[in-house]
Amino acid sequence: MTKVEYSKGLEGVVAAESAICRIDGQAGELYYRGYPISELARKASFEEVIYLLLYGDLPTKSEYEGFHLRVRTQRDIKPEILEMVKGFPRDTHPMELLQSSIAYLSSYIDHKIHHGPNCHCTSTLHQVTQLATVVAAFHRIKNGKDYVPPRKDLSFGANFLYMLKGEEPTKLDGDIMDAAFILHAEHHFNASTFTARVVASTKSTCYSSISAAIGALYGSLHGGANERVMNMVHEVGTPDNAKAWVENALKEKQKIMGMGHRVYRAKDPRAVIMEEFLETLSKEKGDDSSYQILKTIEEVVGAHMKEKGKDVYPNVDFFSGAVYDLLGIPKSLFTPIFASSRVAGWLAHVLEQREDNRIYRPTAIYTGPEGKHVTALEERS
Repeated sequence: MTKVEYSKGLEGVVAAESAICRIDGQAGELYYRGYPISELARKASFEEVIYLLLYGDLPTKSEYEGFHLRVRTQRDIKPEILEMVKGFPRDTHPMELLQSSIAYLSSYIDHKIHHGPNCHCTSTLHQVTQLATVVAAFHRIKNGKDYVPPRKDLSFGANFLYMLKGEEPTKLDGDIMDAAFILHAEHHFNASTFTARVVASTKSTCYSSISAAIGALYGSLHGGANERVMNMVHEVGTPDNAKAWVENALKEKQKIMGMGHRVYRAKDPRAVIMEEFLETLSKEKGDDSSYQILKTIEEVVGAHMKEKGKDVYPNVDFFSGAVYDLLGIPKSLFTPIFASSRVAGWLAHVLEQREDNRIYRPTAIYTGPEGKHVTALEERS
């Protein structure tokens, strides 16, 4: 049989054109619709970035006023959705709830409008606005607390923290949470985004596409890295233990979570911003233990890899878990927060896929047996 070359995992395969996101891995730069992430995270709100991803540019003042009102009035979930959240098993991972809730949300939408290639997913924005509400509601209910309805006067990030804790966050906490949503909103053709586009290419609904994307993000090779970084931080224990712990981990050839990235060959630009947030929060909260541990890990691993002729830098997950921890968010919610952010990018890709659609249909190299024939059942030993 002639050997056929193929790209395992589709690495390096160009599958589509996209105007949504650009990554310069060598320079360590990330752009949404041409805008650098460093400017968006520091100068825009998450609601502005949602508009940017869905409509192609940042909104004017008048466009923002109408859009931001529409986003904030869509945050609350219907009583039927809340009852579903209350009835979900308490030991279920929140990602499974999110995937189920998307399908449930679609049941309350007019399918004449929201089904197929002509669906106007941006008319309700339920997926983008309500995932964070579902996450906060499930966490409170799971811990025996009452549901806290969203507030229209708070930013997306501040409102999430309010729904989660039942008290209004400080301006700093709210601003950092809002920027964290921006940093995770989009990242080109990653596994979950590609999943969303594959489902969209079949002319399925945007709800089905996003549900599938959530399933892809739930996988341990995609989402959850920042949770494992925090497990590492807790294992290290104190800054004084960090250097010895890392050196031993490297000696044992253990994987250091949050270091390195498949695309970036420089420091992940999102990690640069997250590190700033972590340093600021550490000072504000009077607790820099996680920050000091992570900086020691970064320095020791970086020096070790440099000796081997390689440059390795932290990715966004390296610092984001510690930021969330200082904001009082439990590890079990890290990946659901990722989904609540990335849903804006997923929806943008679903809409873009429909503009010039062709169903995805790759092929595979057959490696199974040949020349078999069926014998009667009684003759098979």
